[in-house]
Amino acid sequence: MNQPLAYIHPEAKVAQNVVIEPFSTISKDVIIGEGTWIGPNVTIMEGARIGKNCKIFPGAVIAAEPQDLKFDGEYTTVEIGDNTTIRECVTINRGTTDKYKTVVGKNCLIMAYVHIAHDCIIGDHVILANSVQLAGHIDIGDHVFIGGTSAVHQFVKIGVHAMIAGGSLVRKDVPPFIKAAREPLSYSGVNSIGLRRRGFDNEKITEIQNIYRYLYLKGYNFSDAQNAIELDLTATPERDEVLFFLKKSERGIIKNGLNKSEPKQ
Repeated sequence: MNQPLAYIHPEAKVAQNVVIEPFSTISKDVIIGEGTWIGPNVTIMEGARIGKNCKIFPGAVIAAEPQDLKFDGEYTTVEIGDNTTIRECVTINRGTTDKYKTVVGKNCLIMAYVHIAHDCIIGDHVILANSVQLAGHIDIGDHVFIGGTSAVHQFVKIGVHAMIAGGSLVRKDVPPFIKAAREPLSYSGVNSIGLRRRGFDNEKITEIQNIYRYLYLKGYNFSDAQNAIELDLTATPERDEVLFFLKKSERGIIKNGLNKSEPKQ
């Protein structure tokens, strides 16, 4: 590596074919995988673990100390998966003693001005649009899309294949496979278009829609709906994904925003 206009700490582990543009800073205890491009004016601090074939655009700051008053200098990391793109001025903070790491998965797109706070765990194929703000300790499943300028409360969980409208305030957990919109953020139907794009057939989408009829449209409270789903519906990976999410939810899930109800059967 010969980058006369970039600073690369001699203890950083940078693959031979990584490109680091001028005026970027790579601190010690950093690992950068093959084929990754680091744009100009990027700051990568201690504890960053960046995968292969990533792109990090100007102004991004990776692995800064967490903005948590309880942080006491403990050893923590940021992990970025392969093929992930991080656009301009994104900030991703290291973990704390909760998880000791902040994770962004593989094949993600993190658009400009996104903030990802300490101890967030983000799955694969996630898209965070411009200026999404994540507080600490947030879990986001695979294939989630969050629209621009949305803000997510600490400790919130967002299930796989969920889609959240731009400008949302996410205060409650968002179950898998659904769309969420309006204020307060509410269930707006199953994310059928996104599911079809990812290979779900009509039969599987109908199955997921039926699960959410129990949860949101049949007049059950959430506890009774879980019991009814477990008793009435055949076990499938999608059914079990929803049930597992509901059982581990601590903040409670978003409510129905469709203003429809069906009689219990």
